[in-house]
Amino acid sequence: MLLGTMYSIVEYKGKTTGYRCGYCDSAWAKASNGMWAHSMTVQDYQDLIDRGWRRSGKYVYKPIMNQTCCPQYTIRCQALHFQPSKSHKKILKKMLRFLTQGETSKINSEAEPMDSHTEDTACNFLLKNQPDTSQSELEPLSTYTEKVESEEEEIKEEIIRKTDSGHTESCNEKDNANLSKSLDRAKVGHTPPKPGKGADLSKPPCRKARDIRKEQKLQKLLQSQKGNHALEEEAQIAQKSKPKANQTKSIEDFIFITLPPEAVHQLEVRLVRSSPPSSQFKATFQESYQVYKRYQMVIHKDPPDKPTASQFTRFLCDSPLEAENPPNGPDCGYGSFHQQYLVDGKIVAVGVIDILPKCVSSVYLYYDPDYSSLSLGVYSALREIVFTRQLHEQAADLSYYYMGFYIHSCPKMRYKGQYRPSDLLCPETYVWVPIEQCLPSLEHSKYCRFNLDLKAVDEGGVKELNRVRILHKRTVMPYNVYKRRRKGPSDEESVQQYATLVGQACSERMLLFKS
Repeated sequence: MLLGTMYSIVEYKGKTTGYRCGYCDSAWAKASNGMWAHSMTVQDYQDLIDRGWRRSGKYVYKPIMNQTCCPQYTIRCQALHFQPSKSHKKILKKMLRFLTQGETSKINSEAEPMDSHTEDTACNFLLKNQPDTSQSELEPLSTYTEKVESEEEEIKEEIIRKTDSGHTESCNEKDNANLSKSLDRAKVGHTPPKPGKGADLSKPPCRKARDIRKEQKLQKLLQSQKGNHALEEEAQIAQKSKPKANQTKSIEDFIFITLPPEAVHQLEVRLVRSSPPSSQFKATFQESYQVYKRYQMVIHKDPPDKPTASQFTRFLCDSPLEAENPPNGPDCGYGSFHQQYLVDGKIVAVGVIDILPKCVSSVYLYYDPDYSSLSLGVYSALREIVFTRQLHEQAADLSYYYMGFYIHSCPKMRYKGQYRPSDLLCPETYVWVPIEQCLPSLEHSKYCRFNLDLKAVDEGGVKELNRVRILHKRTVMPYNVYKRRRKGPSDEESVQQYATLVGQACSERMLLFKS
């Protein structure tokens, strides 16, 4: 029955309490439920993390939120709407200076908090500043105005009377020509008197000084308006062609900038499948492991014999996720990967990620301590957000960046909340709520229900326990059939707890292994 079909196969381990917390350092205050995943489809894991689960290697766990010392809320960033903050831009520019000029000594290193308990490790990045606000647009070009005396006001009225009633702000060329002809007629329009009477015919007709001043000002004003009209047209053309100085740059503008030919260093970001391991992953395993070993010894103060190759493999290379390459998925497929950061061909950092139907899920980040000044935790997070946006172009549903757990009760772990816009998962109804709405409640209580609708319930909760799928003696069967065949004490309480935690949909798809 199992041949040719891909299933998630899990062993439920139940509740674990009374072990040391890596966040508050309490000795016996942590509590979680867990299961060992022999294999898992990417859709099942997507649904599980949307119910508060998280993996470490092949162990999948869910904190007991109202009991554990440091409640861990699932957090996701809306990658498509993300805008880099001033702090993000500073780190991106820092990397650019390093690549182009080799500058490191003048850059202040930022301490990047890391999860110290391997079961609870997720991604590693830091942000202290609030996102900056959008920069303002350029102000529109001011128009020229001129003050005139009472005589000039009369001239304006005359211009308005002689122009079309629908164009009172400026004179067009036809109106200006007609007005000029009227002025010319005014100069010579008098009928000469009979000889011997009136003024001397050899001289122009007598005119008042006021009329002369009025005519001169009229000519001057007409020329001025023509000039201003031309200037306004030139300014409008220039404004359209000139780029906005304060236009907001996207994160891609910073990351994918072309380096000059004289750049000191070259950066390459390479994606390799870790499970099942690709040939490139195998070829770079030892180099990658040595970076991890140095990282654990320098950053986490581990003794030299603790970060072994087997521990590294179990923690960051093994994964229960099955590799999937559906036609409508991303080119790289779904599953578990290592994203390697190479400077001049040398691995300096590795981001461990899962690519799922709706998201890129960050698992862990380790780096060469010699490059600590580059804030690689933050930089890698920004690169993973960009990577999520790239994958979205290939798979429309993939649009979120999951950052692991947000722990408000641990100040050093609040940095994840600065990647905006972000949402937190309600631990009771499993709906997403904008983090801005959650923070006031978290200031008053470590454990919070974010869904303000008190009547709302877990819509995905278990409704039919008998439909839970069981794998027993290499045979798949519903739980009601398994109960009739099983000998010994009832395990219904354990199965009920498992189904409640994973939800009805996953309990009917995944196979709960029973020996």
